[in-house]
Amino acid sequence: MNASDQGRQRRGPQVGPTPAGEPDFHPYHHPAAGWGAAKSVSKVLVREHALLDGPRAIMRMNHEGDGFDCPGCAWPDDTKGLHLDICENGIKHVTWEMTGKRVDRTFFAEHSVTELSGWSDFALEDQGRLTEPMVYDPESDHYVPTTWHDAFELVGRTLRSLDDPNQASFYTSGRLGNEATFLYQLMVRELGTNNLPDCSNMCHEASGRALDASLGTGKGTVDLKDWESTDALFIMGVNAASNAPRMLTALAEAYHRGAQIVHINPLVEAAATRTIVPHDFLDMALFKTTRTSTFNIQPRIGGDMALLRGMAKAVLEQAKTDPKALDQEFIERHTAYFDAYRTVCEDTSWEEIERQSGVSRADILHAAQVYREADRSIISWCLGVSQHEHGVDTVREIVNLLLLRGNLGREGAGPSPVRGHSNVQGNRTCGIDHRPGTEFLDRLAEVCGIDPPRKHGLDTVNTIQAMHRGDVKVFVGMGGNFALAAPDTPYTYEALRSCELTAQVSTTLNRSHLVHGRQAVILPCLGRTEKDHQRGGIQATSVEDSMSMVHLSVGMKRPASKHLLSEPAIIAGMARAALPDSGTPWDWYVEDYDRIRDTMAQVLDGFEDCNRRVRLPLGFRIKQPARELVFRTPSGLAEFSAAPLPDVVPEPGTLALGTMRSHDQWNTTIYSDNDRYRGVKNLRTLVFMNKDDMRDRAIAEFDPVDIVSTAKDGSERRLDGYLAIPYDIPRGCAAGYMPEMNVLCAISDYSEQSDQPLMKHLKVTITRS
Repeated sequence: MNASDQGRQRRGPQVGPTPAGEPDFHPYHHPAAGWGAAKSVSKVLVREHALLDGPRAIMRMNHEGDGFDCPGCAWPDDTKGLHLDICENGIKHVTWEMTGKRVDRTFFAEHSVTELSGWSDFALEDQGRLTEPMVYDPESDHYVPTTWHDAFELVGRTLRSLDDPNQASFYTSGRLGNEATFLYQLMVRELGTNNLPDCSNMCHEASGRALDASLGTGKGTVDLKDWESTDALFIMGVNAASNAPRMLTALAEAYHRGAQIVHINPLVEAAATRTIVPHDFLDMALFKTTRTSTFNIQPRIGGDMALLRGMAKAVLEQAKTDPKALDQEFIERHTAYFDAYRTVCEDTSWEEIERQSGVSRADILHAAQVYREADRSIISWCLGVSQHEHGVDTVREIVNLLLLRGNLGREGAGPSPVRGHSNVQGNRTCGIDHRPGTEFLDRLAEVCGIDPPRKHGLDTVNTIQAMHRGDVKVFVGMGGNFALAAPDTPYTYEALRSCELTAQVSTTLNRSHLVHGRQAVILPCLGRTEKDHQRGGIQATSVEDSMSMVHLSVGMKRPASKHLLSEPAIIAGMARAALPDSGTPWDWYVEDYDRIRDTMAQVLDGFEDCNRRVRLPLGFRIKQPARELVFRTPSGLAEFSAAPLPDVVPEPGTLALGTMRSHDQWNTTIYSDNDRYRGVKNLRTLVFMNKDDMRDRAIAEFDPVDIVSTAKDGSERRLDGYLAIPYDIPRGCAAGYMPEMNVLCAISDYSEQSDQPLMKHLKVTITRS
């Protein structure tokens, strides 16, 4: 870390644009989406000069047939083939990709890496689309143009020179399509390593491990039709209005048909109040709002497991007098270890449940009543549940509660994790897994004629640590902005700079191009909205949504530059250079992506006959054995777990801090310094606090404060001069924005259950500056 980095880290990385005015805060009382979203979209279209292409994209995004999949969230496309199945953030994401601005060789000639390192992350991405491959020149401190052949040869030569293929690590962002994903993991395993970290390692790893342990599948079991028929929805740890905005339609429809909707989150977000669905033109014209919740519960940060345990305890107590409270037949026929779970519930006192959850017994009993009276229930969750030390145990507790009433294997019921990024689930399905199963590797070896390594590889946290030690010398980033997304920002920067080579496959300029190894190369790729011309014609890629539906995506726009390559073509180019004796027909695959899918159909469970099925209306759904009550667990049954409650009550004087995104943000991409749904303007360096916690510390609204985190190993990290804002959040809790606050999450602060960084549960002290 250089001196300029050290100075910035005291306030976190400079992420957003220069504020348009003085910081302002007024609580938001309007409905989610509606005219506020429409106004925001209009501003984005004007700012990006997309008044022609923008509406064309809106009419093609998420449409079956020749439409393209939104590169934003992974919420499923509407089952009714809805037109305008879009959202504000999706349009922002698409117009950001379709911008007319260009980052070409002239730009790089005018700006050194040192200069660009002082720019905000907004300013970097706002320069527009990358246009040709670039290589770092250390003598001039500039990126300079190179040819695709020479760029591939640099990557290939460096990989061939390694003493051990495990000295390289290959990261994947969720934006990668299924076909590129399959080729990527094939290349990596043919090289001889399972070092395949991905963004799931930082987001939903806990969910996958918990579901696999409980049900024998790493995914949720429900689909959108289940959401359309359920009697009760429990939405946990997710700000749907910003992170999965199209969920608002499902919530509004559920409310109209009389379903109960319980939101469980430390903050009552806009999506948990009311909405105007933008494609409901009559409601828009009449300003008619629809409620999106029937009950809101605010547990303390980390208190979700205790709340769920309390709901289960209440159901079990009711079963003593009401034989219908439990689905006894389901429990006896389809589950294991129920007696142990019942015992742990009985042994957990209500006093401890209230203390750990931060929720009153009365509210827990009310939530349990909603659950008990519903014939069919869905529990849905996101990172507010998974990014904790005990994330696996909490997700298993979700399954425990569902099993009590047989909410599995039937319409309108089951677990439903909300994946945050388009195709992040498809990445895992198609082989991006640092802990691959034997059955998958055997099939890959047989079909593709390679000898894949069997030793588990490195995930995200372990990759960063290995780079920092010098054990990993090459880092390849397939999309995303790794430097900014990862925890412990200064440590991650040092790790990346310790590499012999960093290679980034990207659409726009970002921080990861400037925090680089001794050698560095930028490989610009096509975006989701752009036509992918190959020898076999215009190609379509497939993606998998959050509910296991696989469908095609076809770009509509001329590429931003004639020098761009598709992600499969870039992977094939690296593979040819790194594996000169490979028998894999890399070029043949890239000519026609149907050929990739034919191979995927032979290797991947659930992808049989995928070239035909993916062209059906709305594509096809990957089979889910647990949905059919087939459990690939050691017992052959759905397994209850009986983990003890963790102690999540902050120590005196400390707070539990969770990081989150603002509304005008998508992952590490920042569109403005505003957060409309939380009432914030012109400010990102802030911390939301309970007003009583502020009073105890003599902190007033907009007072500058210093935030110090204490890691598991006792080391401290800090951010200075953040502005405190009083907010409706439980006592002992605080919240602020990532990626600025990633500085506070030590590289050692990861869950021993999932290896996920503890982004939602940092131990901090906050004092006036």
